[in-house]
Amino acid sequence: CFSSMDVRYRIQGGGPLQGDVTISGSKNAALPIIAATILVKGETILRNVPRLSDVETMLSILRFLGAETAVEDTTIRINTASLVNAPIPHEFVSKLRGAIVLLGPLLSRFGRVEMSYPGGCVLGKRPVNAHLAAFIQMGVRDLSTDDSLCLEGHVIGGEVILPEFSVTATENVLIAAALAQGETRIHLAAAEPHVQDLCHFLQLLGVSIQGIGSHTLLIQGSPSINNQAEYTVVSDYLEAGCMIIAGLVTRGELRVHGAVREHLISFLGAIERLGGVVRFDQLGVIHVHGSRSSLRAIKLQTNIFPGFPTDLQAPIGIALTQAHGVSRVFEVLFEGRMAYLYELEKMGAHIEILNAHQSLIIGPTPLQGRTVASNDIRAGAAMVLAGLCGHGETVVTDVRYIERGYDRFECKLRSLGARIEREAEGNQVNAAPVVASSVRGKKRTSVQQ
Repeated sequence: CFSSMDVRYRIQGGGPLQGDVTISGSKNAALPIIAATILVKGETILRNVPRLSDVETMLSILRFLGAETAVEDTTIRINTASLVNAPIPHEFVSKLRGAIVLLGPLLSRFGRVEMSYPGGCVLGKRPVNAHLAAFIQMGVRDLSTDDSLCLEGHVIGGEVILPEFSVTATENVLIAAALAQGETRIHLAAAEPHVQDLCHFLQLLGVSIQGIGSHTLLIQGSPSINNQAEYTVVSDYLEAGCMIIAGLVTRGELRVHGAVREHLISFLGAIERLGGVVRFDQLGVIHVHGSRSSLRAIKLQTNIFPGFPTDLQAPIGIALTQAHGVSRVFEVLFEGRMAYLYELEKMGAHIEILNAHQSLIIGPTPLQGRTVASNDIRAGAAMVLAGLCGHGETVVTDVRYIERGYDRFECKLRSLGARIEREAEGNQVNAAPVVASSVRGKKRTSVQQ
């Protein structure tokens, strides 16, 4: 179970990582797929689901609505046959920005959805305008107030032009369009691997989708879909990228299993320009040769997929501190992504922050262990990497952020030889958190059927 007490990682840096590591399922794919099980009026079995607090929060919301769930290791069973519709309170959605993807399935099934505004990491403003604009184009009425999101109406197909390449807005429209009358065409759709995985899950349910992996999606709505399903969630390319960087900055030798090469094209291109020696073998295993790599400065710009992922900007920033020369980083998508650089400066990194979106990282600079904070999921992982390649002891606080996005992160690193311990308040070492094994949902009264 997850605790409110302070949890931190204590890291002794300086040693190379060695060995094999298997990448877990993608959180960013699992959350919208779990939400989409609302369309299935029966049991869904999901495999390769990462063991994360965000997953448990999403399951707790479904249980609040009357779903039955059971968790065994990385397999989750969800039965939404008895699901009911009720306003989702702040206590659930304040913990999870990803709860926004419940709008589409609940609208599709019940014709109405109401929830508090979702929360999560602080990465600058992430307004819900793209979602509201999309649903209005699908014939839905926006009844939202300053306190809650509220949408009502039967979803109909048609042309939906998103105001931006929003991943979660694309996912919401995809799920809503699955049961909508007629054909839906989404323009400016996001194409990230987790969006593609949601498309594949919906196809398994019997939904016709064309254009997967592109920025235009065509969905043929069907009022009748499969009432049971079994699906394996795709591996997390963001975790794979993080492990590759861990091997490089510690000058280690890693074999990374389970990653999908097509999801990492831009990232691998940046690693090659950086001077990292990384290769895929014929079995799809990634070989990371940190001891043979000679890192050099690069210019890096994040972008929507298939561009360089914003979620790997902070981790690769650690590698840039170890590269020869002046690297320029341009974060296009989120103004809050550069906050980790202030923590990195505490460790001795030579950084010039030009503005909220651009910075210079000058290297190579030896990093010295310090107490640093996790500002968000990806920044937290980056600070762990900094601790691994730094000198002395690094303490990373607020690791609840990291554990929202990385499945047993410190356990995997420890299996590779990292000297890292998870500590709770009072210096008591705890095991990584796990989700509950089995819970039966209860129906609520005063609901919208």
